[in-house]
Amino acid sequence: MIHPRSADERSASIGQDALAYADTLFNLARYLTGNSADAEDLVQETYARAMRGAAQFEPGTNLKAWLFRILRNTWLSLARRRRIDPIVGGLDTVAPAASPPAKVAALREDAELDCLRKLVAEDIERALMQLTEDARTIVLLDLEGLTEGEVAAVVGCAVGTVKSRLARARQALRRLLQDYAR
Repeated sequence: MIHPRSADERSASIGQDALAYADTLFNLARYLTGNSADAEDLVQETYARAMRGAAQFEPGTNLKAWLFRILRNTWLSLARRRRIDPIVGGLDTVAPAASPPAKVAALREDAELDCLRKLVAEDIERALMQLTEDARTIVLLDLEGLTEGEVAAVVGCAVGTVKSRLARARQALRRLLQDYAR
């Protein structure tokens, strides 16, 4: 007779599998929060909530989409709390005095190419940050490879709404990045 896995075993298994998505969760969290420190906190809270709710995860369903939904809901809860919190900022919001020196590239062409890549990446990130939070979330989830149905489950709306928001977000990005199309 095969014994069903205990809740602890199931939780440990989900936790192990969930670690594979740490980078993708961090990427979305960074776009939502606007900085790396808050993104790390958001991902950590996402994992904590996922482990507490591991019994609610249905084996065989998309773990990545489930984690993204937890991250988004956690972000919305935190944002709601911050809106009504009279205290804003703190010591960790102060910018560091100096940034570490950049590595010197061996070849000038490599340095120029790296500089160009950085500029393009900054323009793309700036364009993404100009989108509404919902549009940015849908674009980032789409880039992570989630299907429209999975994105709909994460953001809590109909598939048709995801399709129209994604189309409008892509159009806005094309408009914002039109100089690169020339």
